[in-house]
Amino acid sequence: MPAHLQHLNLNAAGIDIGSTAHFVAVPPDRDPQPVRQFATFTADLHRLADWLSSCGVDTVVMESTAVYWIPVFELLDERGFKVLLVNARHVKNVSGRKSDVLDCQWLQQLHTYGLLSGAFRPADEIVVLRSYLRQRAMLVQGAAMHIQHMQKALQQMNVLLHQVVADITGTTGLKIIHALLAGERDPQVLAALRDYRCKHSAEVIAQGLQGTYRVEHLFALQQAVTLYETYQAQIVACDRQIAQYLATFSSVAPSPCPTPAKPRQRTGNPFQFDAHAELYRLTGVDLTRINGIDAVTALTVLGEIGTDMSRWKSVKHFTSWLGLCPGTKISGGRVLGTKSKPTANRAAAALRLAATSLYRSRSALGAYLRRMTARLGKPQAVTATAHKLARLVYSMLTHGTEYVDAGQDYYEQQHKERVVRNLTRRAKELGFVLVSDSPETAVT
Repeated sequence: MPAHLQHLNLNAAGIDIGSTAHFVAVPPDRDPQPVRQFATFTADLHRLADWLSSCGVDTVVMESTAVYWIPVFELLDERGFKVLLVNARHVKNVSGRKSDVLDCQWLQQLHTYGLLSGAFRPADEIVVLRSYLRQRAMLVQGAAMHIQHMQKALQQMNVLLHQVVADITGTTGLKIIHALLAGERDPQVLAALRDYRCKHSAEVIAQGLQGTYRVEHLFALQQAVTLYETYQAQIVACDRQIAQYLATFSSVAPSPCPTPAKPRQRTGNPFQFDAHAELYRLTGVDLTRINGIDAVTALTVLGEIGTDMSRWKSVKHFTSWLGLCPGTKISGGRVLGTKSKPTANRAAAALRLAATSLYRSRSALGAYLRRMTARLGKPQAVTATAHKLARLVYSMLTHGTEYVDAGQDYYEQQHKERVVRNLTRRAKELGFVLVSDSPETAVT
């Protein structure tokens, strides 16, 4: 490092995280052996913390390597150390200098000069909520996988249930599948199990239930149904745990939850408790008023970012952290690209999914998405709309303001006026006059 750089963290240590061993570096003047190796057992982690304390270390930096960093981070945080978690791609050493010892020394050196910024980690109570919500998302994903297995087994028997009912895991679909597994093969009897709200008649449904019921496919169907229902039971248990934990949070809202401004649409795997009321109680605003954002999306985002928006300096920092703003790639004075950075941010993924649902919405956000799709293409339009959703969430949580949808017509009118102003300006610059079809013939 250059000699003119100032030492900002004199008591810094660096840890190279591994699956079976951690390498720790402290300032060279603190110990005759400034780099030590520790095993990953809990007793060894306590020895690691004791050694850091004896060396006068008060701040530690480590890379976010898989999930191996979590026990070390939590233990050191409990012991009173200031722990920084950094992205491995931000601290790469020069080529040819890659080893566990050199890595921990490099981290310690960078942290000493104050060249590292820690990754965002919400408050401890939000971390617990985040773990519950991520566990629930994993269960939902597992249930979806077994729905595919059910569809495959039915298709192999040419039982085209998915063509005659909207959802094979709905009321009618599960009744028919359970009857099949119980031994019923008569299509008319099976079709009579339809719910009165089904689009297709019993005769059409019966045609889709004439199949070749082979024993091996029925066995696969039985296992898929059992596993699907097991996952559903675990989702209910997870929802119960989430509801109990949310009840421990202090209330922010000064009044009871208002009635939703828009009708609640049917979504897959909804929470088994009133998530809308809990969200309002915790934040004091109704995030579900934003078009495209339902209670599941809002709670997912809240579980990732928390409620303290002061952790980001501005809304620009917030959207940059989400990975929803354009990237910067300039060389020789030329813009080579503005593609947003790749990210595995779950909050950003939830907002992108919410943006995708707006394609047929007659709201201002829906009109914005459709216009951006025509201009940029679908992927970029979804990112741009997710960016707008993120700004709305930030504004509501920061200022406590309510979102009011202006509607598609208002947005289109605003866009038209903006286009006219730009055309008028361009015409004036070129020495022309913009003429309209209205009685007011000229716009100057």
